[in-house]
Amino acid sequence: LQMEDQFIPALEDSRALLLNVSKVMVDSGAERHQYAVWLPGIGIAAVYGMIILVGLIGNVTLMKTCLLVKSMRTVPNLFLSSLALGDLLLLVTCAPVDASRYLVDEWLFGRVGCKLIPFIQLTSVGVSVFTLTALSADRYKAIVKPLDINRSKATLSISLRVAMIWLLSVTLAIPEAIFSDLHSFTTSDTNETFVTCAPYPHAGELHPKIHSTASFLIFYIIPLLIISVYYFFIANSLIRSSAEIPAEGHLHLQKQIKSRKRLAKTVLVFVGLFALCWLPSHVIYLYRSYHYDQVDTSLAHFIASVCARILAFTNSCINPFALYLMSKSFSKHFRNQLVCCSSPRRLYSQNSATTNVTSV
Repeated sequence: LQMEDQFIPALEDSRALLLNVSKVMVDSGAERHQYAVWLPGIGIAAVYGMIILVGLIGNVTLMKTCLLVKSMRTVPNLFLSSLALGDLLLLVTCAPVDASRYLVDEWLFGRVGCKLIPFIQLTSVGVSVFTLTALSADRYKAIVKPLDINRSKATLSISLRVAMIWLLSVTLAIPEAIFSDLHSFTTSDTNETFVTCAPYPHAGELHPKIHSTASFLIFYIIPLLIISVYYFFIANSLIRSSAEIPAEGHLHLQKQIKSRKRLAKTVLVFVGLFALCWLPSHVIYLYRSYHYDQVDTSLAHFIASVCARILAFTNSCINPFALYLMSKSFSKHFRNQLVCCSSPRRLYSQNSATTNVTSV
C-alpha cells in the first residue's frame, strides 16, 4: 500500500530549516555524500520512534501473554497473536523507513528496499484486516452457531486459518514488490526533479487510479462490509437471546450471554480502531492518485499526510493497550508478563477451566 510521502513542502523559508550533514559510504572506495536533513523532520521522526517503542513493548507482551499463559490460549487470543506479529513486522521494518523520509531528501534504501518495504507493509495491512475479518467470523460462529464448534480440532483449525491469512496477504502483496521501483518526479511549483520509491512511474493516469482504488476496496471496504454483515447477525442473535431469558433464574445462561457480548464488543473495538486509523491514509492516497499529474506541495496537504501516516502506524501499537483496558483477565496477565515478576510455574498453572468463554 504505497502511501509514503514523496516530498517535503516547498516553503519559501524551507532552506533555513535544512542542515547539511556528511556521511561516508564505502563502495569500492570512500565516497562522501551530502544529505539535507530537514530539522522539523527530527520531531516527526521522534514521534515515529515513540510509536515503534510502545508498539514493540505492547505487541511482544501481548504475544507472550496469549501464547505462554495456558488460560489465555483462546481462539480470539491466538488470532490476536497473529495480528500482533503482523504489527511488529510493520513497526520494525516500515516505520523506520517512513520516518527517514522526513529527515533526508533522498531515498536511502536502494532499489531492493523500494521493492521489499512496500511488500512488507501491504502484507502487514492484509494480515491486520483479514485477521479482524476472521475474528468476526469466529465470534459469529461462537454466538450464532455455538453447537457447530468442534473444540477437539480447534488448534489445528486456528493454525490453518492463520496460515491462510498470511498466505493470502503475501500473495496480494507480490504485485507491490514487482511493480514498485525508483521513479523520477517533478514538482509543479519549483520544477525540481527528485527520485523516490513508487508503485508506478509518473506517466499516465490509469495506473495510479487502479492501484489506489483496488487497495481501498481489497484492504478496507470489502473486509469491513463482511465484518458488518457478521455483526448484524451477531447483534440480532444477542438481542433475541436476551429477550428469551426470563428475568429470574438461568444465571449461568445470563453470564454466558454477557461474556459473549463482551467478546463481541472487544473484537468490534479492534475493527473500529483499524477503520479509524487507516481511513485517512486511504483517502489521501486516493486524492493523490486521482490528481497524479501534479505533486501537491501545500503545507495543509503535508500536515494531513503526516497525521494520516502517524495514525496508520499508531494502529499497530494501540491494540494491546485497548485489550488491556477492556479485559480484566488479560490486564492481570499482561502486567505479569510486562514486569516479568511471575514465575513460569505460576504462569503455566492457570486453570484452563476459565477459558470457556473468558475474556479475550
